[in-house]
Amino acid sequence: MNTETENNCLAITATGEDRVGLVERLTGKIADSGCNIEESRMAVLGGEFVQFMLLTGPWHALSKLETQLPAFADQIGLTIHCKRTRKQESKLKSAPYSVELTALDQPGVANKLAAFFARQGINIEELQTSTYAAPHTGAPMLSMVMTVGIRANVHIPTLRGDFLDYCDDLNLDATLEPVRG
Repeated sequence: MNTETENNCLAITATGEDRVGLVERLTGKIADSGCNIEESRMAVLGGEFVQFMLLTGPWHALSKLETQLPAFADQIGLTIHCKRTRKQESKLKSAPYSVELTALDQPGVANKLAAFFARQGINIEELQTSTYAAPHTGAPMLSMVMTVGIRANVHIPTLRGDFLDYCDDLNLDATLEPVRG
């Protein structure tokens, strides 16, 4: 990334009723403005389209896009929120670990896992959940995948043991492994 754009960032959240062509229209508007998509996540939740993006570009291109987005959002039927930001400064040395969980679906599981990591001073960097019916019984199941950043001073075997004990107490089947690749 060049130094002209590295501190010029815009975070965008776009939501609305899902339909074909939304990603193409939104990314086209961004490309036409001279901005670049540095990071993005998109999903359809229920019938709703949800997209998060971090854009970079020269300050004038980001400003022009910010000005044009309200009318564009109305035109394509989305709600778009923008916020100026900066690239995330390098964190204290941390290693990404993947947490994968499968359990009977019940309220509060995500909160209980978030509380465990918060008590350890560990940041949750990504979180994805979904539910499905168990193949043979039809029981409601929860699948959760998260990425956490573990600082170098954390003793991994102790953390892993505490985490697995915590999950066992809650009847959750989970793993905590380093992200590979």
